[in-house]
Amino acid sequence: MAEVYGIIDTLINELCRLPGIGRRTAQKLAFFILNMPKDDALSIANAIVSVKERAGFCNACFNVTESELCPICSDPTRDNTKICVVEEPGNIVVIERSRSFGGLYHVLLGALSPVDGITPDKLKINELLLRIKDNPIEEVILATNPNTKGEMTAQYIAGLLRPLNITVSRIAYGLPMGGEIEFADEVTLGKSIEGRRRL
Repeated sequence: MAEVYGIIDTLINELCRLPGIGRRTAQKLAFFILNMPKDDALSIANAIVSVKERAGFCNACFNVTESELCPICSDPTRDNTKICVVEEPGNIVVIERSRSFGGLYHVLLGALSPVDGITPDKLKINELLLRIKDNPIEEVILATNPNTKGEMTAQYIAGLLRPLNITVSRIAYGLPMGGEIEFADEVTLGKSIEGRRRL
């Protein structure tokens, strides 16, 4: 029995390494996996192995892909004059789901955080500048997260792009659809007013 708990403990410890997974959640997941049919558990394990063996980053935009270029970069119907800059590949999935952008992307693979040692050279900022230099880019949309790190990153990149004679824009953010003003915090409400548009 001690061996079984050792195996479960190992799984719990490994699951704790995932972001947002605390010990209690890891324990629930470990026992859930233990009770799963073997084929389902192996399917999850195989998917993880497959991602580690076959997935990499796009040579142009650093999105996740299985080939040199991701499907977006290799799509000739995309508007190659616009680049939307995001922090992580997962951000692209959300923007694509909105069907509101038909251009290209550039993934920074993080956000500036000097306290954590994440300086500009640790992000894909130089690669962004090279893409802009080598391609007919007219607009760069900064879609970093609306938090301190995301704002710092957007401001830093905007400063680098200003001399290049291209349009630099920042995504608007504020109140969510269906939200009520009386329940909004001051920062969110302030950003909503700053990002207002003419009707």
